[in-house]
Amino acid sequence: MPDRRMVFYVSDGTGITAETIGHSLLTQFNGVEFSTRRIAFVDSHERVDQVIAEIKAAGERTGKRPIVVNTIVEPVLNARLFECGALMLDVFEPFIQPLEQELGVKRSHRIGHAHGLVDPVAYERRISATNYALSHDDGIDLDYHEADVILVGVSRSGKTPTCLYLALHYGVKAANYPLTPEDLERRELPVRLRPYRSKLFGLTISPERLRQIRTERRPNSRYADLETCRAEVAAAEAILRHEGIPTLSTTHSSIEEIAGKVLERLGLERVMF
Repeated sequence: MPDRRMVFYVSDGTGITAETIGHSLLTQFNGVEFSTRRIAFVDSHERVDQVIAEIKAAGERTGKRPIVVNTIVEPVLNARLFECGALMLDVFEPFIQPLEQELGVKRSHRIGHAHGLVDPVAYERRISATNYALSHDDGIDLDYHEADVILVGVSRSGKTPTCLYLALHYGVKAANYPLTPEDLERRELPVRLRPYRSKLFGLTISPERLRQIRTERRPNSRYADLETCRAEVAAAEAILRHEGIPTLSTTHSSIEEIAGKVLERLGLERVMF
């Protein structure tokens, strides 16, 4: 039975930064199962006390020392949190002193400003890109002239979450087109996609993983049958390979990794917001 550890992502803001960094760290450790909980907006002494009580209770319940990935910036609240007895991973601490020395400026201890460098123009670009991803999801709108990238693959291969991640974090206008059974039978790139070849990027997946995902959505269906998954994946990969479209397997990749590789392969230079 694999070891299981409780991990808390604690922040004075949304907790997204702590969760993103923490998740990246945890994926480096095989053979350990993690139960994670994000606790956001810990910005008062009362809230810190509540969090400490919850972390201590988790340790007593599991019999194992909890792990805390922490992005609280207020020194007093941060120091108080350390009293919970967990393994404390302060995300900012290793970088603050070197930056203060290099910049000649002391940190401001501003609460909830992990995303404070985002300007209104960048924000509007993210919103516009998100709206675009939603309106061009699963072939809803096939007018792709404004698209930065078009993800192509079989149903449930990871196209929609990747498009939304690219939009929310990079302001990339990402559309996706699901290869239909008719497309797969013809074994050629759909005519409607040909004018946009330079924007196409293929996502594939192992049939076994595809079956697992589809079973969660529609159990005991032909859609989720392993042979159906094998046939669809093989046909899709043949089309992408014949057309010379760059392709990535999503089987063992996180959304962050998929998005990063899409941007790199297509030469889309964007700064994360």
